Amino acid sequence: MTADSVLDEDRTSSDFDDDFEPLDIEGAPELPAERYLDRELSWLAFNQRVLELGEDPRVPALERANFLAIFASNLDEFFMVRVAGLKRRIVTGLAVPTNVGRSPADVLSDISRKAHELQERHAAAYQELVKPALAEAGIRVVTWNELGDEEREHLREYFSRQIFPVLMPLAVDPAHPFPYISGLSLNLSVRVRNSRTGRQEFARVKVPQMLPRFVRVEPDESVEDARYITLEDLIANHLGDLFPGMEIVEHHVFRVTRNEDVEIEEDETENLIKALEKELLRRRFGPPIRLEITDDMDDVTLGLLVRELDVTEQEVFRLPAPLDLGGLFDLSRLDRPELHYPTHVPTTPVQLQPSESNLRADVFAAVSRKDVLLHHPYESFATSVQAFLEQAAADPDVLAIKQTLYRTSGQSPIVEALIDAAESGKQVLALVEIKARFDEQANISWARKLEKAGVHVVYGLVGLKTHCKLALVIRQEKGVLRHYSHIGTGNYNPKTSRIYEDLGLLTADDQVGKDLTRLFNELSGYAIEKKFKRLLVAPLHLRKGLLKLIATEIRNAEAGRPSGIRIKVNSIVDESIIDALYRASNAGVPVDVWVRGICSLRPGIPGLSENIRVRSILGRYLEHSRIFSFLNDGDPQTFIGSADMMHRNLDRRVEALVRLTEVDHLAEIAALFDRSMDDTTSSWRLDGSGEWTRHSVSEAGHALGDMQNGLMHQIGARPRIGKRR
Repeated sequence: MTADSVLDEDRTSSDFDDDFEPLDIEGAPELPAERYLDRELSWLAFNQRVLELGEDPRVPALERANFLAIFASNLDEFFMVRVAGLKRRIVTGLAVPTNVGRSPADVLSDISRKAHELQERHAAAYQELVKPALAEAGIRVVTWNELGDEEREHLREYFSRQIFPVLMPLAVDPAHPFPYISGLSLNLSVRVRNSRTGRQEFARVKVPQMLPRFVRVEPDESVEDARYITLEDLIANHLGDLFPGMEIVEHHVFRVTRNEDVEIEEDETENLIKALEKELLRRRFGPPIRLEITDDMDDVTLGLLVRELDVTEQEVFRLPAPLDLGGLFDLSRLDRPELHYPTHVPTTPVQLQPSESNLRADVFAAVSRKDVLLHHPYESFATSVQAFLEQAAADPDVLAIKQTLYRTSGQSPIVEALIDAAESGKQVLALVEIKARFDEQANISWARKLEKAGVHVVYGLVGLKTHCKLALVIRQEKGVLRHYSHIGTGNYNPKTSRIYEDLGLLTADDQVGKDLTRLFNELSGYAIEKKFKRLLVAPLHLRKGLLKLIATEIRNAEAGRPSGIRIKVNSIVDESIIDALYRASNAGVPVDVWVRGICSLRPGIPGLSENIRVRSILGRYLEHSRIFSFLNDGDPQTFIGSADMMHRNLDRRVEALVRLTEVDHLAEIAALFDRSMDDTTSSWRLDGSGEWTRHSVSEAGHALGDMQNGLMHQIGARPRIGKRR
């Protein structure tokens, strides 16, 4: 039996519903109540792994600064969304037990304790590890007190020309109420004394977010070694210019994080864009959920901030300056190649390389010969997916293009290709997900630009986010319409494609094209479609389909036939999937789970999960692809797609997985898992208690293999035009 025959013409993914045989759990031991790890604490453990990369002296210095900035940015979003959601449910009385059966109030307390610990560790990593490493490389962050007279004079001139005109000091007194403090802004609290009356007053100065966070001290920017001062330190030492005639008594830095999650109540008569724009406006005024202050802040100022912002003691984070280490993104972009990872230039996939006689590859001709499995960023997005859509836009034989857009880049060549196609008279459908969190405003702008160009823009189904990554091109060839499809694990974003690890399938398979045609009809019209033959689609079929595939592995193991499950996701939380994996483990099925972020599954527990291994790999690229592979008695079924194993992906999003059929593609995925799970590969390993342990050095003291670096070399060594044998 071949991989191609697993799903024959009469087989549809609706069979995963209609023929679904639930796992026979009669007589099976009852699964223990405490079989899940808390999802929020698991997320914090993921961010701790990011922090550990920032602490690692083997990582180049500016990349370490970048990891510290990523940690800070991640934690900001965690508070704005996850912590805010927990607090909102507690305050409104709508709190329900978490995935581990605990009250949200208890979990919030645990989160606060762990977040305090991590933020203190994060600050120490900067002060004691990364800052000295940067200084050793000639990049020094200094304070005003460390500068000489000449340097101070230069910075005074810079302040008066570039900073002073945009500052807006706001007084707080009976005539001036306490000002609104915007989320994630950096602020100076200032207490001044009126020299005539002796009375103390409070003022707030917002640090402008559009100015560079780190100001270079030396005027000669051609010198490689350099010193930098933080913008807030520079402003703090010129407060006399902002409050002339007043004595500066105290000044401190603080920062507020607010609830910035968007809640949209939809109904079929509502204008979704207008509703979302209103909600985005409201987002700016969400309640505070975290107050970060410098550790030198006096009690009088702190008391005022706590009272005016209405935060609790556990929501106050007292940290050494500088606050908001997300500002390290600015430093991490310095042009010092020796302090970054070595430059990697993505290769063009072998099948899509141009011939010696044609400088531009014919993507349609290449894909019509054989499916192409893409692996970004090792393989170029620009010369594959982008080239596919740009060729489709320019090709007179292409009649229609249909595509989903979840997140895309600022000047997006993908969107421009859709506009070009529409302006040349092609039928173009763009399904824009305007509820993509924190990209809502950008997506609204793109949607309007597309509509003006004549693109048919739709916003998906009421109550569901469209998260699948799909593109379908209809081309006329010799009087017959052919389908060319792309199904990916990542967004159509050329910028993030250079740092996100993702997979994609380019195929001319007619069945995949028909599946996508039906799915797009469901998303843009009123079709209720069940018949998909190479796709598993959420929310109707995906969970049941995966449970059926797991059940097959259990039956194979019980019958003594080859079995095995391998899953790669960003997060795994869904209880029904986890329980099915536990039962698979108990039946003797080897289960490998490769997860980047949240994992609520407890591996390695006798009688529950002793046959389950969990690994996490973090590095220069963000592991983002999702893979589901089942041994199936030696006839592998392997799917790639956009879905994580979370309730939102399985129940509240439109997701799509496509089954791979080419033997070499199946082998490539198997080799990927072999490498990720190998004990000689550097990774983090999860135990049953929820602890992640980094394994990066062998017992002999040698560095373990860097998987991403290995793949760069392996894929980069594939044949090129002119080098083929």
